[in-house]
Order: sequence, then C-alpha cells, then structure tokens
Amino acid sequence: MSQHLVLSFIGDDRPGIVDRLSDTISRHHGNWLESRMAHLADKFAGILTLSVPIIHQDALINDLRDFEKLGLSVTIEIAQNNVVEGSTLSLSVVGNDRAGIVKEVSQVLHSLMVNVKELKTFCEPAPMSSDMLFKTEMVLVVPDNLPLSELEIALEGISSDLMVELSVSQFA
Repeated sequence: MSQHLVLSFIGDDRPGIVDRLSDTISRHHGNWLESRMAHLADKFAGILTLSVPIIHQDALINDLRDFEKLGLSVTIEIAQNNVVEGSTLSLSVVGNDRAGIVKEVSQVLHSLMVNVKELKTFCEPAPMSSDMLFKTEMVLVVPDNLPLSELEIALEGISSDLMVELSVSQFA
C-alpha cells in the first residue's frame, strides 16, 4: 500500500535541485507524479505530488527534511483523497495590470463556492503599447447548481477593462 505526499519547496536557484529531489524520492521507492516548478525572483520554487510505499514513507520524509541543510526549505503534507464535485472548466482573464486583480477574482469565485484547482498568472507588455497586461489562467470546479452565465456576469462585473473567457473542457 502507498501514501501520496505533497511537497512544496523554495530555495536559492542553482543546478541540481531537481536531480537531488528525484534521487531522494527514487531511493525510497517513491513515484514522482505531478509537479509545477519555476524560477521566481532568484529563487527556485515548486510543488509536487508523489506516492511512496508506506514502509518507506518515514525514511523519505526524514531525508527530505535534511534538504534544509542545503538551503532548500521543504514542506511535506500527507494527501487525503477528497473529491470536489462539480463541472471542471478553464477560465482566462486579461486586463490592464493593477494591484488587486487576483483578490477581486478570488473573492467572486469564493462567493459562488467555485474551487480553484490550478492558477497561473503573469504580466506582459500589451501589443502596440508599453502598458502591462495581467493575464491569469485557471482550472476551476464549479458547483453543478451554478449557471455558467451567472459566473461570467459576476466576473465581468469586477471591472470594465477585464476580458473574461470561460470554456468547459475535459480534464483528468
């Protein structure tokens, strides 16, 4: 029998971090399942999910905690198998960059009991101008009793300069 673990980590960016993590997981018979990692402001940060046989779990956790000695802060959580029910869809929001967009969008989603499964944000220059555009891409789970038109109206009500695109997709 195996257990799923969720790791988050952050440290100074340097070669070999992924190699050391993957080697440690492999030595304890773990299976690297899903991950998201990025260089952000001179740091390397990530989150990953793995499965490990229960008999190797404690030894793996102890070895992962030793990464602190290498300057990599690692947080380990034991995953539960909770299923969130509803329709899965993607949301894309684009608007002129300003403080508070993520807060405003997340407040609308929370007020409608929409669960955020994935969130990516970035800024880039607008075509034909030097103004910065804020862009976000999300994967959401929307309650079955919430009409998508209501969600779209609520999001578009945040600001007249935000463009909202919802699309129903098949996600694993």
